[in-house]
Amino acid sequence: MHDTGKLETDRPPARAERLAWRPVLAVVVVAGVVHLAVAARFGWHRDEFYYVVSGRHLAWGYPDQPPLTPLLARLAADLPGGVLPLRVLAIAAQLGCVLLAAKLAAEFGGRARAQTITAAAIAACPVFVAGSMLFGTTVTDQLAWAAVFVTVARALRSGTVRAWLVAGAVAGVGLENKYTVGVLLLGVVVGLALFRRTVLRAPGPWLAGALAAVLVAPNVVWNAQHSWAQFRMAGVLSAEQGGPLGALSNVPLLLLVLAGPPLIAMWIFGVRWLAGNRDHRWVLVVAVTAVVVFTAGGGKSYYAAPALIGLFAAGGVWAETRYAATPRRWRIAIALSGVFAVLIGLPVLPVSAERVFASVNPQLVETYGWPDFVRQVTAVADTLPRGSSVFTSNYGEAGALTLLGPDAGLRLPVSSAHNGYLLWGPPAGTPDSVLCVGERGPDYLRRFWSDVREIAPITTPGGVANEETTNHAAIYLCRQPHGTWAQLWPPGLSHLD
Repeated sequence: MHDTGKLETDRPPARAERLAWRPVLAVVVVAGVVHLAVAARFGWHRDEFYYVVSGRHLAWGYPDQPPLTPLLARLAADLPGGVLPLRVLAIAAQLGCVLLAAKLAAEFGGRARAQTITAAAIAACPVFVAGSMLFGTTVTDQLAWAAVFVTVARALRSGTVRAWLVAGAVAGVGLENKYTVGVLLLGVVVGLALFRRTVLRAPGPWLAGALAAVLVAPNVVWNAQHSWAQFRMAGVLSAEQGGPLGALSNVPLLLLVLAGPPLIAMWIFGVRWLAGNRDHRWVLVVAVTAVVVFTAGGGKSYYAAPALIGLFAAGGVWAETRYAATPRRWRIAIALSGVFAVLIGLPVLPVSAERVFASVNPQLVETYGWPDFVRQVTAVADTLPRGSSVFTSNYGEAGALTLLGPDAGLRLPVSSAHNGYLLWGPPAGTPDSVLCVGERGPDYLRRFWSDVREIAPITTPGGVANEETTNHAAIYLCRQPHGTWAQLWPPGLSHLD
């Protein structure tokens, strides 16, 4: 006799389909070729400089991130080819997302067509394409979310402790890259508590959580020893976004633009499919949790973007059952989204034309003009006496001078007090003759030096507008300091943003 007072039996979901390697790899190859064709067209991004330099100061954490991405950046930068090895790493991460998204569709029971549609949607989604334009925590975070989705879905299907431990290990590694994975894990827990409650009575999920906690523990200890720097940084970034209201205003940007306008129907149908499927409804809870938590915390619009992996996989399964009636419609939608994604996310246009899409993706122009920046600073630095140094207003300027400066003939030591750099100073020597470079103007610099003289403004080839020129960055010669480096450092020169 049926007992309506008992919880619904938590039966294992239907078995997963095998991965359709041939069509999925075809999508991977096409996406890889497109990315590689323009991978190093403009050059380094300011964040890539910073990741590499951070990796050369190995630690269990930095004010703005855990250690994984800086470590990988350091390893890639040690290879020949300049920025290209980093870009190859970024492209590999994005292609990993494509492959894992197809695998997630297979875990949902999707056959070859569903997997191919899902893979193509991720490969053509603007937020994933733009995220892999440079190597950084964004693309590695997307890969971590994709891997957690797949390993948790597999653990739910198999029910074995071993499968759960794999999921826990993946989650722990993801947390050592970016704490946003914690929001994903919160969504998983809430989703299981709501729709797969009996799973939580088994040891597997709890052992997985314990393993993830052990793996992220070194970074947590580092944060505790540094006044919870990453959480303070999150507060600063939230304020810059305008707090929760600013984040709320950007939700349409994520759902309607960054997800790909032609693909809106796909994630909407993915939501419908998940809502009607109790076995996989936890994925929908993850998406809702991500949007709510990141919005409430004043996060950037793309923080919740990896949740689209689950929605697109579900949408691919939904589309498979209806594909025969409208095959051309799906192909056109994905193709249009791919063209849009490439235009706003990759350096395919002349640099002078990139300003058209700067409001959606301002990062492209930030990869342009750094060698000229280094040459401008080096030309002035060559005129300074022995014992002088270079001090920059941000980590991008410092990183560019550190990595590109030696080949350009720069011989002066370089320092900054921005984010991670503030932990690596103050520099040696005295601040008697300092070439201050960057966005901090003369009024600010006179708080630390009595004699401040502007040498030249920073310019870019062709007058292209980037962060440096927009914020009127310039080169200043600063003398007659108001103290030693140690006295000028925290809390004066140092800043988080």
